[in-house]
This record gives sequence, structure tokens and C-alpha cells, in this order.
Amino acid sequence: MKRKASVRQLREHDEEIVSWKELRRHLNKVTKPARYTGGELNAVRKDPSSVSVRFALVFPDVYEVGMSHLGSQIIYHVLNSRDDTACERAYSPWPDMEELSRARGWPLFTLESRSPLNSFDIIGFSLAYELTYTNVLAALDLGGLPLFSTERDERDPLVIAGGPVSMAAEPLAEFIDAFALGDGEDLAGEIVDCYKKWRASRRPRLELLESLAGIEGVYVPSLYDVKHSDEGLLVEVRPKAGAPGRVRRRIFSDLEKAPYPERPVVPFLEPVHDRAMVEIFRGCTRGCRFCQAGTLYRPVRERKPETVSRIARKILAASGYDEVSLVSLSSADYLPIREVIEDVLTRSPCPARVSLPSLRVDSFSVELSKLLGGGLTLAPEAGSQRMRDVINKNVTEEDVMDAAKAAFSWGFTRIKLYFMIGLPGETDQDVLAIADLAYRIRQLGRDMGTKPTIAVSVSGFVPKSHTAFQWEPFVGRDEIERRQSLLAKHLRGPGLEFRYHDSRQTYLEAILSRGDRRLGRVVYHAYRRGARFDSWPDMLDLDLWLSCMKEASLEPGFYTRERGQDEILPWDHLDPGVTKGFLLLERARARRAEKTPDCREAPCPGCGVCPRFGVAPVLAGRDGTSKGAGDRAR
Repeated sequence: MKRKASVRQLREHDEEIVSWKELRRHLNKVTKPARYTGGELNAVRKDPSSVSVRFALVFPDVYEVGMSHLGSQIIYHVLNSRDDTACERAYSPWPDMEELSRARGWPLFTLESRSPLNSFDIIGFSLAYELTYTNVLAALDLGGLPLFSTERDERDPLVIAGGPVSMAAEPLAEFIDAFALGDGEDLAGEIVDCYKKWRASRRPRLELLESLAGIEGVYVPSLYDVKHSDEGLLVEVRPKAGAPGRVRRRIFSDLEKAPYPERPVVPFLEPVHDRAMVEIFRGCTRGCRFCQAGTLYRPVRERKPETVSRIARKILAASGYDEVSLVSLSSADYLPIREVIEDVLTRSPCPARVSLPSLRVDSFSVELSKLLGGGLTLAPEAGSQRMRDVINKNVTEEDVMDAAKAAFSWGFTRIKLYFMIGLPGETDQDVLAIADLAYRIRQLGRDMGTKPTIAVSVSGFVPKSHTAFQWEPFVGRDEIERRQSLLAKHLRGPGLEFRYHDSRQTYLEAILSRGDRRLGRVVYHAYRRGARFDSWPDMLDLDLWLSCMKEASLEPGFYTRERGQDEILPWDHLDPGVTKGFLLLERARARRAEKTPDCREAPCPGCGVCPRFGVAPVLAGRDGTSKGAGDRAR
């Protein structure tokens, strides 16, 4: 879509490109029109003439998914708390709305003011999943921007992206001006300040990018020359124009001081997660070797219980929600969790429920689920003890059976179990151990006088960057499907349910999540040929993607293969804080099925985050910091 006007022209006229009258006339032609209307409770609308910087925050998926994303709510709040900045929201239009927009000549617009993306100073994408890459390109195109960073000039908005995927998003390097790595509470404001200073200087756009590269946590891909060998191996990533050799992610060390949205925007449509959300802590100490989030959010930083309770009560009062979710990577690890739950249940301004999105596999978590009155989902991750030791899950079979016994004794008749298949070193016996475990849990329930239902959910394992398994191969789509079939044959009978993730999505994720910059051509051509919403199983056209890879002379197997330990990886110049040496040590321990203890209680395992970043774990309800890790940080 061609640009309708320059940023300067749009500001001078201060007019909506898409009028409410015109929008209302045509929205009955699309599904779920409320995705595009705006006007929600607690949405912030500022007069564009009263601010210095306009920021469009784009989530590259539909409204219902984006409105469930806590990170976007936090950044929206942080930016709108500034007097000089107006932050507005946009989401990917469903294909029927995209078709209507192109037919009517509508650009992608924000919900607050219905302004086109190209009228903003900065456009920021929240990247939570690799399979939204084509939606990013669609948003840029519909918003009236050149797709490639090199084609933008001083008239165009600055295009940035943040979120966990940004730590390994080389396939988007040609389309994004700058990536914001790590915690965004301070980083977002520093980017705005840098932009304001550059705009006042009236200097070339390149100087803006060079200035951004000087901010800790900002990665400007155009300031790095990337070279590959004839075999496709990455040979060199060379910084230029004073860019750092490695870009270190940002850490907000004290969540007690972190801004938090106590008046969240309340969606008109039911979102994927329809509840208030309070982040009780960030990070995790468990050290699961497959878990990328466990690396990217270290060290653990907990909020005080009184802070959590206060935020929860304020959100409930300001939103009308009747449920609050206490969010973290492992909520049952929060020592004062029961105290917080009881406080929210008894002191909320209105009757409210509490939910926990993540639980341990133990009887305490089951007890919490019973207290909260919700369903019960346990994640052993692997069926055999050997595989649980390989991935460092630190869950024994006794833990699993004790949790199941507690569940049945407290009246649960349905237990959901979550597993992965395709893990490094997994055999058919390990796969069948999933079915065996489900059978034994079902029998336990029957022996205790219930008629249990055991729902087994299985996803294919994807080796992720910045983890101990980043060098491991993806076992392949055919092999994932074979193991799914193997399980399906053995998970039959009354009281057993079996669901599994789409192997096509797993395969594409395995390609993109460890991809290099050359895959940008594939993303571009897939977008041009109609790829959208690849994270939706009924929307994904895998053959289209494979065809685009073939046209780019790239082999899928190159990206799903085992990586050499001395090989330069496409994300090596992005520093998560955890050292590569520690990840290699964990890989070696995995091959020996040797466990690494939780650093909440055990001595510091030496991942490197605390001493290198000058931070320490912050644990609520305890004196000081955790053993070992905090001492080493000091």
C-alpha cells in the first residue's frame, strides 16, 4: 500500500484517515467488528498536538490475543505515563478486514485515534512468537511504510521491536530498525528520549540509528555486517559505526520500583485470557534446560506480597474483572503465595477469584488449585525419569503420583498432563512412558473410588536459542508425527484423552526460531504470496513456506540440524547474561542425565547473570537474597 501522506502532512491536517462514519458503515462486513472500534474502558487518548512523540504499539496478532499480552499493557502504561508521549494500539487485522481495508484504501490504523501507522513517530512491535513474522510485514505494508529498513528516510517512523523473540530475530533484521532487548520499563523511555534529541537535531536518519546503538539493550541490525561461508555457515558478525560487539539485554533489577498498569485497558471482546493480571515475579530459578524464558528473564525478582495485593485490588476496582491471575513462570515457587491469595480473596473491592497460570508438580500446587476452585494442569514435561533428568525438570515419579493422589483425595476427577516429545536423546521407550504414566494415574484414581479423566497434551520440542539445547537438532516433522502416532495407539480407553500440537507449526517454528538473516527473503516472499497468521493451524500453508525456501536456495534441514559447539550462532552477538560456557556445561550434564539444583536453595550454579550484570535474585518473604547467587553477585 502506498503512503497516503508524509508524517508532516498528516500532523498539519490532524485528520483521521478512516472516519468513524465510514468505518461504521462497513464493519458489518467483517467478523468481530469490535476488534477495530476502540473506545474501551481505561484506554488512553491524548491530543496529538499536546505531545512531542506519538508511539504506535502493534501486536502482530488479532485483538483477542494481543489484549491478553501483559508486556504490551506494561509498555502502554509506561509510555502514556509520560507527558510528552502518546501511545496508541494496533493489532493485525483478520484477513477479511485486510481485504476490506485494501479495497477501501484504508491503512492500518490505531484504535485510539484511527490514525495510520505512518503518521506516528515510532512504531513498536511486541514479538512473542516466531510465527507472527509475516503479520509484522503485513502491518508495515498496510500502515503505509516501506518494508525494508534501508528504504525508509527521515519522513518515516522509527520501527522497533521488543519481546523475547527479539533475542534471536535475525529473519526480521532487514525490516526492523532496532530491537529492544530485555526489560522495557526503562528502555522504552530512553528510546523515546533518543528519538526526540535526534529529531531536534535535524540530522540524517543514520545518526538516529547510531545513537540508538549506544543505548544498552538496543540492537540495530543494519550496523552489523554479516558474512556466510559458501556452505551457509555464519563466518562473522562485524559491528560498524561504533556499535557494540555484543548487545546486552536490559534488566530492571527492582520490580518494587517498576511501573505497573493498575488501570488496564478492558477489551470489548473476550480475550484469550479474560482476567486481571499481576506479575508476582520475573525470572525463574529452576533451570529447565529446554526453557528459553528461564534464561532470558534471569535473575528471579519478586514483588513483596503487600505490593502484589495492593496492585490486584486496584486493578479489580478499576476494571470490573472478577478474576485476577498471579502471573510468573512458576507461581507456586513464590513463598508468600498463600498469603497473597487469601488477602486478595478477602480484601478485594468486589467478589473475585484468583488463578495461577503455572504450577509445580507437587501436592502443594494441587492444594492451591483446590483452594482456588479451578482446574488442574500438571506439566511433568517427559514421561520417564531419565528424560526428566535430561531436561533438568527436577520432578520425580513420586512427585507426580503424590500430586495425583492429592488431586483425587481433594475431589478432582479430571487432570490435565502436559508433555513434550522429540527431546534430545529421547527413545520410543521414553515416549511410551508418557502413556504408562497416564495409565497409572488413571488407575490410581479408580483405586481411590473416582472415575477419573486424564487428558494428555503433547507438543513437539523445538530447540531454542540461548538454552542448553540450542545446539541440538530438531528431530523432524515426520519423526514428530511418528511419535504422535505411537502415543495415540497406546493412549486409548475410557478416561483417557490425547491431544497434540500441529507438527507443521512445530516444523516452521524450528526453522524460524534458530534462523539467520538470509531467512528474511523467505519471510518476505511468504508474505507477498499470502502467508498470514501462521500461528493459527487452519491458516498455515507450510507448502508455501517450503516453496519460498526453495526459491531462496535455502534448505530447511540447514536450520533444523545439530549445530557445532564452535559454530558462530546467528544470535551470539546478543548477550542474555547467561554465559555460553554455562550453557555448554548444562548440555554436557543433560547428556549424562545429571541434574542441576534450583538456585533458590542450592549454591549458585554459575550461570553468570548476577556477577556480569551486577544484580542479585530478590526473593519475597526471606532475608536477603538466595544462597550462593547473591553472594557471588556481591
